Amino acid sequence: MLNGYQIIDADSHVFEPSDMWEQYLEPAFKTFAPSPDLKIKGEQVTHKISQQVRDEGANQIVKAHPMSVLHGFDSESHVRAMQEMGIDISFIYPTYGLWLLAVDRMEPQLAGAFTRAYNNWLQDFCSYDPYKLRGVGAINRHAPEEMVLELERIANFGWKAVYLRPNPVKGRLLSDPAYEAFWAKCEEFDIAVGLHEGTHSLLPTTGADRFDTRFALHACSHPTEQMMALLALIEGGVLERHPQLRVGFLESGCGWLPYWLWRLDEEYENLHWEVKDNVKMKPSEYFSRQCFIEIEPSEPYLPEIIQYIGSDNLIFGSDYPHMDAKPNVVQEAVQLEARLSQTIVQKILWHNPARFYGVE
Repeated sequence: MLNGYQIIDADSHVFEPSDMWEQYLEPAFKTFAPSPDLKIKGEQVTHKISQQVRDEGANQIVKAHPMSVLHGFDSESHVRAMQEMGIDISFIYPTYGLWLLAVDRMEPQLAGAFTRAYNNWLQDFCSYDPYKLRGVGAINRHAPEEMVLELERIANFGWKAVYLRPNPVKGRLLSDPAYEAFWAKCEEFDIAVGLHEGTHSLLPTTGADRFDTRFALHACSHPTEQMMALLALIEGGVLERHPQLRVGFLESGCGWLPYWLWRLDEEYENLHWEVKDNVKMKPSEYFSRQCFIEIEPSEPYLPEIIQYIGSDNLIFGSDYPHMDAKPNVVQEAVQLEARLSQTIVQKILWHNPARFYGVE
């Protein structure tokens, strides 16, 4: 709690220990454990990360979170950082897993082994304090036939959320028929789906074929892939067929959303006859009914966005402990009461993410 506000961090991260993959991978896959520099059998699993970016990112993280670095970003240091920031509950996404599980050419069986290893490790990580540390499970989109099985295993952990990359995987959009059973089971189990992009991955990514700097790649990848993901879920009928499904769009800011909803509504008005089997109402109505989006407290147009889409679909995430995360971001979020209202700020910090993630 900070300044009287209960706070759910809808988007925090772990730094997976480099030796955990070998420890948690099943015996048949241990030889594929990535090296500390994220290579599998000598092949890099990331794309266009310069040494300058690596070094500067490491320096920023050490400066922002020295004690967490000292303790290897273990469970205890994560909880300690939460207490210092004033966060009550954190939903936890991967760091290296965002790349490792996003190698488009990876064999489905190997991707499944990495998925299970990560989920088993994260379960142990969160067991330090299961109330404060909430796992968000990984799902193997490389093998659609495995997705429901892993979802059932995650549900047995007691977790209430999974994450997916918004990008195409092996040519399949999120609306691909191969995923239909997965969406149905998420709806049945009341499990939220967080969509989280990761720059520098070996998946098809907007901008990756045009630019080389992190400045350009990071600017392109997060908002644009989320825009494409929302379009796929609407145009492909996923949100129409699964009205109880909850989907969150994370770490991309929310400024793109009003334009994109306006644009899709305009297209729907003119071309509804083309998508009438999958889209029965305006795209903005699907978003309002079942989607959530993570804000950045520094976005200057939040009052105007709330005028346009309301405040019920906005959530907050710290992005701890990544290089992009501001050390004072939680304080900035609380200070939004000067621009919004205490009621709206509490919705963004607690009530909305509690609805998204099914926090009782």
